[in-house]
Amino acid sequence: MSYPEKVDKKYLWLCIGLILLLNGCAPQRSYEAALILADTAAREAPSRWKSTTPTPSQAVVTYTVAGRTHRGTLYLPTAAPPQAGIVLVPGIVPLGKDDPRLVAFANTLARARFAVLTPALKEFKHLQVRPRHPRVIADALAYLAKRPDLVPPDHLGIGAFSFSVGLAVIASLEEDIRTKVQFIFGVGGYYDLETAIRFFTTGYLLEDEHYLEPSQYGKLVFAATSLKYLTNPTDHAVLREMIHIKIRNPDADITFLASRLGPQGKAVYSLLNNTDPAQVSTLIQALPQGLQRLIENLSLSNQNLTLLQAQIILVHGKDDPLIPYTESITLANALSPKQTQLYIIEQALSHVDFKFRSFFTPAFWSRELPDLWRMYRAIYLLLEKRAPTDP
Repeated sequence: MSYPEKVDKKYLWLCIGLILLLNGCAPQRSYEAALILADTAAREAPSRWKSTTPTPSQAVVTYTVAGRTHRGTLYLPTAAPPQAGIVLVPGIVPLGKDDPRLVAFANTLARARFAVLTPALKEFKHLQVRPRHPRVIADALAYLAKRPDLVPPDHLGIGAFSFSVGLAVIASLEEDIRTKVQFIFGVGGYYDLETAIRFFTTGYLLEDEHYLEPSQYGKLVFAATSLKYLTNPTDHAVLREMIHIKIRNPDADITFLASRLGPQGKAVYSLLNNTDPAQVSTLIQALPQGLQRLIENLSLSNQNLTLLQAQIILVHGKDDPLIPYTESITLANALSPKQTQLYIIEQALSHVDFKFRSFFTPAFWSRELPDLWRMYRAIYLLLEKRAPTDP
């Protein structure tokens, strides 16, 4: 997961001025949304949002839900009580909740009077996904829901990036938590895991000619996750060696190791090196059964989404090289139109990397300014989930 590159301040402020001229409702919220958009672009660098809002508090917390103990980091506004709570979940990155980019965004939201909890998902350190991860996210929500001093009633939600959008949706379906989650803010998520796997392994969507270079990072995550499901120690050792080589050098040749793989290891290797999108379904069926079940259980296409009560804000870049933007479109179509707001970003978002390159060019007026407007609208809707302040 990555976040915005630093961009020219004069450029951003011109864009923000144009945005404010376009939006005539809720002036204070509009202004805050514009400042947050600029602060998101600034990341750890100075911004007007940072200079005009108090620095949030930050503390590591330990909490227990139904006998399950977790750790996380809690970010709180310091000048006024929180107006909403949000569990913020990164994509599958080695530093997890402590990734500097996630920390910067958590502070941005805490300055906006959100109580922000980033739960520890320890397997992310090893680029691994586990069946228990949705429950970990649900427990973080349950913890905040039991803290009325932090979260006003009916103002609790999730912010998630990349693969974690799916985990967040599944967490929100948990029976003990589904009535407590009012919103999900998701960037670059998936709907059907087989489609996502097809895309990051072959670069293709089966139903059209849309193609992008296959994602080496997606392959690494899949390979690392598969290790738990390999029963042959040699398969485990060889695949782990392949992963380490690819982490050091994504272009390295690892074919010389393939001959040492047994049937399970070869099944994983064959899927990740396949270039024919029509073969993906067959190759998935050859995977170890536990890995097949994980894919099935974490696919939103297999969930009863009619039980989902949260309002959904989805943002997805059209040039996403890891999860195709069509996945967010399909997810939105699987939900009630009144429940979902979808923003497809034409140019300024590659997976979850927010950036602007041009200024006073045709691309600025035709693509970048409209993209800024879409991203601003998504932030504006997120701010709308806060409880109103007392008059």
